[in-house]
Amino acid sequence: QVQLVESGGGLVQAGGSLRLSCVASGRTISSYVMGWFRQAPGKEREFVAAISWSGGTTRYSDSVKGRFTISRDNAKNTVYLQMNSLKPEDTAVYYCAAGTPGRSFSEAINGMDYWGKGTLVTVSP
Repeated sequence: QVQLVESGGGLVQAGGSLRLSCVASGRTISSYVMGWFRQAPGKEREFVAAISWSGGTTRYSDSVKGRFTISRDNAKNTVYLQMNSLKPEDTAVYYCAAGTPGRSFSEAINGMDYWGKGTLVTVSP
């Protein structure tokens, strides 16, 4: 079992920045695909970003590409999401997720196995 705990959310003005962290416990995540998803009020959860086990491959949704950066520190069992140039439409609960190894990058993104409880990001106009 992998437990994921997100932190770093908060209230920020449009144009500002936040860095989210996701610390994993229970198992080392060095071989897991890791991702960030978000759910805005009244909307379905959506993909934000993902990173391969080595960090060599990343993928972003079109809505955050060029503004957000996902990274990982396997020695710390931690994944980060640096969010710059934030917009009010980025307001959501952000969830960290982990996909077990043995699948393709896309398969892991579409079938994450472990989820954190989320951290709220609110971007004011």
